[in-house]
Amino acid sequence: MNEVISYVRRPELMTFTMPLVALLGAMFGFITGNIFGSPWVGFVIGAVVGAALAFVFSKIVKVKSKQKTLATGVLFGGVGMIFGGLGGLFGGFLVGISMGWFANWVGSGRYRAGVPIYYTPGQVLWHNAFLFICAFVFFFLIAPLLPVIWLSFNAENFFTFTPEMLSFKAEGYSLKHYRDFLGTDEWMVPLKNSLIIAPIATLISVSLGTLAAIGLSQSHVPGRQAMMAVLISPMIVPLIISATGMFFFYAPLGNWLELNLGLNQTFVGYVKVILAHAVLGIPFVIITVTATLVGFDKSLTRAAANMGANPVTTFFKVQMPLILPGVISGGLFAFITSFDEVVVVLFVGSARQQTLPWQMYTGLREQLSPTILAAATVLVSVSILLLLTVELLRRRSERLRGMSPG
Repeated sequence: MNEVISYVRRPELMTFTMPLVALLGAMFGFITGNIFGSPWVGFVIGAVVGAALAFVFSKIVKVKSKQKTLATGVLFGGVGMIFGGLGGLFGGFLVGISMGWFANWVGSGRYRAGVPIYYTPGQVLWHNAFLFICAFVFFFLIAPLLPVIWLSFNAENFFTFTPEMLSFKAEGYSLKHYRDFLGTDEWMVPLKNSLIIAPIATLISVSLGTLAAIGLSQSHVPGRQAMMAVLISPMIVPLIISATGMFFFYAPLGNWLELNLGLNQTFVGYVKVILAHAVLGIPFVIITVTATLVGFDKSLTRAAANMGANPVTTFFKVQMPLILPGVISGGLFAFITSFDEVVVVLFVGSARQQTLPWQMYTGLREQLSPTILAAATVLVSVSILLLLTVELLRRRSERLRGMSPG
């Protein structure tokens, strides 16, 4: 993309660019001023700095926008280091990058580059406001995870940011909590249980959920809407109610298996937890596979039948390869649900089936150890990797169905 789109006219500097950049600078200045106990002084200084930055950017035409943004980040980082050490360097660099990008984005007219040329100012405003609202919502959802991950590297045994951490000094950080997590049976046994229960529950969820989705996608099935509502009800019903119902159902079932079949109590406990988690995962598989089947060309199965293929061969050779991204996506959601679930296992399981989330819940009630933060970071990392895999599979599924050009 060219530095400035040819049909985009630069907005007015004094009446548009400078006020907007000054407003963003005032917001950053107010937040920074709170740190030093003078929010309104920071507000005024931030506004002045923002207006000056917009003015300077408007006079520097030949320098590329990336260079302007990087230079602003370095400048703000240097000022932040003078007043706040390494923490100020990091914070100042982020603020500078944000301010530099915004000043260039507004001043060069790039805010119109993503919308049709015939859009009115009001439509352009709504388009960009909507993008900023989405970004704010995303940040609002992600922000609570950042302190958890940061604190998991605390060198001390408490849940607070030490001065050394805030100053980014090496002595404030340590991997001791990860060593405690990976080196003790207190945490490794629950992790092992989670790695046993979640994959088996996922396999059951994928098998039953895929078959249910294929059956319910057939238009001739009577009452399929009602059956769909029943099958996805575990997603809708409050989890505590589902857990209570599972307890009253699986407790007698477990007693019957032990008394009549002579099964080991520990084995029966695993069976109950796995089945309960499979029930929670099936709705995710049904929804993702059903969404994949919406774009499935049913003439392919009819063609396979005309060529002599039986239903089983048709399913595995024709249908399954095309819906496989949806099946895997549903399986990943089911795995995340089982791996992160704690309420149902508290009702259905016993101490022998203590999972990692259960251990974290117990630790929060009985002892506030930062090792919980290390375990939470591991869970978050696994969930993020799985969700990224789901997104890649979703895009591949769209390409296979011809819904996207990529």
